[in-house]
Amino acid sequence: MSGELVVRASRPEDGVDAVIAAAFADGGDADEGDQVARLWADVEQSDAVRASLVAVRDAEVVGHVGLSHAWLDARRELVDVWLLSPLSVVPARQGRGIGTRLLVAAVEDAGSSEAPLLFVEGSPDFYGRRGFERAGAYDFAPASTRTPDAAFQVVRFAGHEDWMTGQVIYRDIWWRHDAAGLRDPMLAELEEALR
Repeated sequence: MSGELVVRASRPEDGVDAVIAAAFADGGDADEGDQVARLWADVEQSDAVRASLVAVRDAEVVGHVGLSHAWLDARRELVDVWLLSPLSVVPARQGRGIGTRLLVAAVEDAGSSEAPLLFVEGSPDFYGRRGFERAGAYDFAPASTRTPDAAFQVVRFAGHEDWMTGQVIYRDIWWRHDAAGLRDPMLAELEEALR
């Protein structure tokens, strides 16, 4: 029987980049995995990182979730918000609830901060079953028009007020890595599938 799963703050020796690269290369695209790992490494070297959590079982780091800073461009003023990305579980451990545990911890971390909102671009099925809602329903616009409406999701916390609507603005790191929105030649088909 495997040991207890522990979720804690990441440490430099955890090898988070290897976890991210493996998770995002699971479809056979090692380049994509390496790109996402480099993106997160750059986020961690900036002042944008808000939290970096790992899941550990039997002294092995089996998952990671990153939380970083973004803004909501509301009419009244810019609002500091959080962005959840990436969420990674090593392929051999996927489907065992590790991603859900990391996601719960990430939402709790963001909720205990002063951030009124936590955004994610991802599967509406996965995130929707875990407390995220379609962001467009609350007049939030994604940072990129390439993000399908159904994939742009939010968790609203106690600090959210009705005037806080508008477009999410990502830090420049996401744009330098071309990681805002989805660059997919089949985007129209993907959007249709997400409806």
